Amino acid sequence: MKDIIDELEKRRDNARLGGGQGRIDSQHAKGKLTARERIELLLDENSFEEFDMYVEHRCTEFGMEKTRVPGDGVVTGWGTINGRVVYVFAKDFTVMGGSLSQSHARKITKIQDLALRNRAPIIGLFDAGGARIQEGVDALGGYGEVFARNVAASGVIPQISFIMGPCAGGDVYSPAMTDFIFMVKDTSYMFVTGPDVVKTVTNETVTAEELGGAKVHTSKSSVADGAYDNDVQGLLQMRRLMDFLPLCNESGVPELETQDSADRIETSLDTLIPDNPNKPYDMKELILKVVDEGDFFEIQPENAKNIITGFARLEGRTVGIVANQPLMMAGVLDSDASRKGARFVRFCDCFDIPIVTFVDVPGFLPGTAQEYGGLIKHGAKLLFAYSEATVPKVTVITRKAYGGAYDVMSSKHIGGDVNYAWPTAEIAVMGAKGAAEILYRSELSDPNKIKARIDEYQKRFANPFVAAERGYIDEVITPSATRKRLCRALNMLRNKQVETPWKKHDNIPL
Repeated sequence: MKDIIDELEKRRDNARLGGGQGRIDSQHAKGKLTARERIELLLDENSFEEFDMYVEHRCTEFGMEKTRVPGDGVVTGWGTINGRVVYVFAKDFTVMGGSLSQSHARKITKIQDLALRNRAPIIGLFDAGGARIQEGVDALGGYGEVFARNVAASGVIPQISFIMGPCAGGDVYSPAMTDFIFMVKDTSYMFVTGPDVVKTVTNETVTAEELGGAKVHTSKSSVADGAYDNDVQGLLQMRRLMDFLPLCNESGVPELETQDSADRIETSLDTLIPDNPNKPYDMKELILKVVDEGDFFEIQPENAKNIITGFARLEGRTVGIVANQPLMMAGVLDSDASRKGARFVRFCDCFDIPIVTFVDVPGFLPGTAQEYGGLIKHGAKLLFAYSEATVPKVTVITRKAYGGAYDVMSSKHIGGDVNYAWPTAEIAVMGAKGAAEILYRSELSDPNKIKARIDEYQKRFANPFVAAERGYIDEVITPSATRKRLCRALNMLRNKQVETPWKKHDNIPL
């Protein structure tokens, strides 16, 4: 029996070496951890249970029968994060560059199936060069099997992708269909076709970093939701994110103990809004002062900075935050902000996460670039997302809420459950100056008359009370009491249920 156990340990040690010590050293030299080191950091200590450690590829083409490695380039299994079950797979770059074979794909799909059946999140750690060319269509078929399961799990369990090295070709499409994508600065990149192919086909000369690095995908393409300085920092942030997320769409949001009183009054908020209506302020200051212990996990902080999205807690329960940011483009809605907000709202609705919306929006961004770029359709995405969401929705208008953007930002008219306004709120079709110049065009030649008209319009509409008189605002609240009112509103809405007409699925304006 001892000989058998010794053989088992020998096999395990061999499998854990992946592509060998030389390639492990090479991975470390690049500032990257190995697949198993990453899993150890991600999961609770000693909680990882590995599956399929001994699986090898079956390819015999191009001399592949001579290069069989246990595990075949991906480490799979399950463990816990702060005691909650998660499933995980990590591409092993030390084994044939982490390339995907048929056996490799089957290891991933096994974990995907287990995650879906057991209603627990799945996290993929990517560091690979794409399909294994020697396997041809078998590798492509393996990708298809993975993709199909990504779609089946969408909206049922959270799916997170962390790009920790190269991610190219077919490998990029699985992350693209997951809920969140994160990257590591300087050592990770994503692209469908690499720099060499780009050079051949389009004659463009570009580096991997310029083509698909973390900076590109967090600030330009909006493919990634965030980037971190190194593997360790990123994996610790993945643990933090998981604390905000439900296990599945039926489990309800996690509830953590907090010492932050729901009745806390934040007096500094009474002076947050500047006297000058054209002067910006930082909406993040409001968010951090209202949520539990100032803990806010922002999603896509480098993309579409005129809107803020992320997770926080109120009374220990997760909420999704959507807020206009007056510091960037006055908080105006454009195509990028609309897409970013819509994607986040839909995720929250999938997983029954209540949505808190802070509004200070002067309207949609005008101009040919926006119109030619499809602002109408993109703006409609955010409108559609808020309208279809059946989770509790609480809205606070802090200052401007003008035009169609007022409607879009979770107004009462599209299903906002509780809609508050600060006394500084201005709810109107447009700003006083623009409105007066349209209404009293014949008086434009007289500066005194038009100024009087602007003042008249400002006095009549630049306040929350006209909307409150019509029941579109449920209450005008003191800014310092915002946290207290939000907590009470969310508690009141805790058992909200909505009946909607049967449909196979909606047809969001993509």
